[in-house]
Amino acid sequence: MLDLKFIRENIDVVRQAMSNRNTEAPLDAILQLDGERRQKIIELEDLRHSRKEAAKERKTDKVSAEEGRDLRTMIKSLEDEVRNIDLQLGELLLQVPNIPHSSVPVGKDESGNVRLRSWGEPKPLGFQPKPHWELGETLGIIDFDRGVKISGSRFYVLKGLGARLQRALIAFMLDIHTKEHGYTEVYPPYMVKKETMIGSGNLPKFADNLYHDAEEDFWFVPTAEVPITNLHRDEIIPGGYLPINYVAYTACFRREKMSAGKDTRGLKRGHQFDKVEMYKLTTAESSYEELEKLQLNAEDVCRHLDLPYRVVSLCTGDIGFQSAKTYDIEVWAAGCGEWLEVSSCSNCEDFQGRRANIRYRPAPDAKPQFVHTLNGSGLALPRVMIAVMENYQQADGSIRVPEVLQDFVRAKVIR
Repeated sequence: MLDLKFIRENIDVVRQAMSNRNTEAPLDAILQLDGERRQKIIELEDLRHSRKEAAKERKTDKVSAEEGRDLRTMIKSLEDEVRNIDLQLGELLLQVPNIPHSSVPVGKDESGNVRLRSWGEPKPLGFQPKPHWELGETLGIIDFDRGVKISGSRFYVLKGLGARLQRALIAFMLDIHTKEHGYTEVYPPYMVKKETMIGSGNLPKFADNLYHDAEEDFWFVPTAEVPITNLHRDEIIPGGYLPINYVAYTACFRREKMSAGKDTRGLKRGHQFDKVEMYKLTTAESSYEELEKLQLNAEDVCRHLDLPYRVVSLCTGDIGFQSAKTYDIEVWAAGCGEWLEVSSCSNCEDFQGRRANIRYRPAPDAKPQFVHTLNGSGLALPRVMIAVMENYQQADGSIRVPEVLQDFVRAKVIR
């Protein structure tokens, strides 16, 4: 959430940021309500001063009790009006996206994204590669028909070594982040309260893309970023404790109605998927240095799996609602013949810290400041699964297991 004072004092900057994002925000309504609120605060202070003076004069019988009651009534009415405006302002501020960092390329949509670097080259396999859905069904490790029978379209069942390969990828990624990259593993709930979704920036913006249990008012997480953001909600963290690095595995739940008709075959898009998520809470001064570290941690997983990848800087029209800057990692999938996004690494600056009221104290006697938060997939399944299956397939239809996964899978080849 943006600071109201910042919007008021830098309205031209905010308007330009919204234009660069190719989006709209209720800035005029915010400014109007803010002006009304400030005027009512002035009136309220005048009335409170008058009541204070009246209280003194009542002692000398210069002001009647009735006049005192009238002042109290007027004050209460104004206080109610201010509270109502505060509620309206709060709802409007939740609808304003973050301001892109000055280094983010300006563009209207994904066509404005900038490729920064790449690692590895797609390797010719020496035969016509198959897409993962053909490989999975032939090997009996993915059952699409039974997934549809159980739950409907965009669901599937992993079986045998397919299920083990997925589990191996999760375990491997958690191990590398905790043992080599210095993250603390957490296992958060998959269902959260409304306040938790608001704190992370998913509500109210993405309500239509979230799954919700109306009876208990539980929201199913679209990513572990949501519960991790709120681990320290309403806390003041001693400055010396930052940065805090977390990593978590969760199942993730998202409606795919916005992608109707796209990528209907295979594992690429589903209502439920698995993801390992990295998360950082940092000081304002160190957050962009930590973003580069976060990005390199995600790339390291790709390198260990020997998956060719490229890094893209998202433009202003393509970065997420909460993000000030985002890098994407795309890996090559030989069977689909395309680059698949497996990670988005973002710096949200103090946007989530402000919404979730997470602060840190730079020094023992210093005024608390809002933390900066960063998140990144480390990595997202099932697209990593797709890349492994398709890039490691062999001419006989089997799949060679990447060396780093063989101890987890307890097999060298899936056949």
